[in-house]
Amino acid sequence: MKLDPADLPEPSADARAASETLTGIISSEIAACGGWISFARYMELALYEPGLGYYAGGAQKFGGHAAGGDFLTAPELTPLFAQSLARQVAQVLAAAGPVIIEAGAGSGRLASDLLPALDALGCQPERYRILELSGELRARQQATLAERAPRHLDRVEWLDALPDAFSGCLIGNEVLDAMPSHALRWSEDGCVMEVGVGLDQGRLIESERPAQGALLAAAQALDLAGPHRGEISLAVRAWVSDLSRRLSRGALLLIDYGLPRHELYHPLRDGGSIRCHYRHRVHQDPFWLPGLSDITSHVDFTAVAEAGFDAGLDVMGYCSQASFLLNCGIGDLLSGPEVGADETANLRARGAVNVLLSPNEMGELFKVIALGRGIPGPLLGFARGDKVHAL
Repeated sequence: MKLDPADLPEPSADARAASETLTGIISSEIAACGGWISFARYMELALYEPGLGYYAGGAQKFGGHAAGGDFLTAPELTPLFAQSLARQVAQVLAAAGPVIIEAGAGSGRLASDLLPALDALGCQPERYRILELSGELRARQQATLAERAPRHLDRVEWLDALPDAFSGCLIGNEVLDAMPSHALRWSEDGCVMEVGVGLDQGRLIESERPAQGALLAAAQALDLAGPHRGEISLAVRAWVSDLSRRLSRGALLLIDYGLPRHELYHPLRDGGSIRCHYRHRVHQDPFWLPGLSDITSHVDFTAVAEAGFDAGLDVMGYCSQASFLLNCGIGDLLSGPEVGADETANLRARGAVNVLLSPNEMGELFKVIALGRGIPGPLLGFARGDKVHAL
């Protein structure tokens, strides 16, 4: 449900103080840059400024209401998500080598469920590498793995940066949506304005200037008729392109919410997709207490496919999360003996799987795309419902 920020739960005094400090840093940068920064730069500061940004501070992000988190990701809902994903990962590892890289591992739940699931399939990876820049999240991931998968902890290592080259399977679950996005406004006369951030008597406000350079070229390539507002993430394109060049053999499996380009920039979607998440509420004011809310935007999966393809990868599949999980056998897992042994656990698992598969929940909103090099297809997760043609 989307709320007015005035209706959000009251943050603690310490949280407000941290946000005020971050606001001061952002305001100083705006002033130093002549009174304007891009929304992408603002988003980067609000999410990743060391010690203060949403993902770089110490507040709880992932988990249910009782845990004090702001949102739930699929791995937190049920281990069946990771157990289904394991079947696809096993196919990639068998063809490319026994190494997994997980980008942005969140709470560590995916890693802690995926490692035992792969072990059960007889496809134990030699190394499970986690690319995580947040020290606070690294500590939480280590604690989660020590609690839930202690036998596998000796195969896990944390990376500060991607290796120059790697073979195996890279997993990115809800990573792309939190990469900085540029906000844009297309006017009726064909002008493209970049919507950035300025100051008005110390307050953060929207401020526009004409789009320039690579951003202008990307905006003009969309051939949008104004008036229209939306976002373009040059960071997503650059990250996928960089990953693709580093992949020697294997696949990138990227799971996130978004749409193909022709749907994302449809006239009926005027207004853009910037959303903020705080204590399981969704609001649309990214300037409300910077650093306390997650800020996200929908992924342009056509841009993801193009970035991988232009770097020499094959687009090996694209489908809804529901199709992917069903292809990977989540239905069989749900009716398996471990889930069915306890009635309460069975009901809980069925409820979680319904959220993962339902068109009104995560099933259609979330998509899965596979980009690969040097491995045979077809991939299990895209056996039915593959929509690469729609990109």
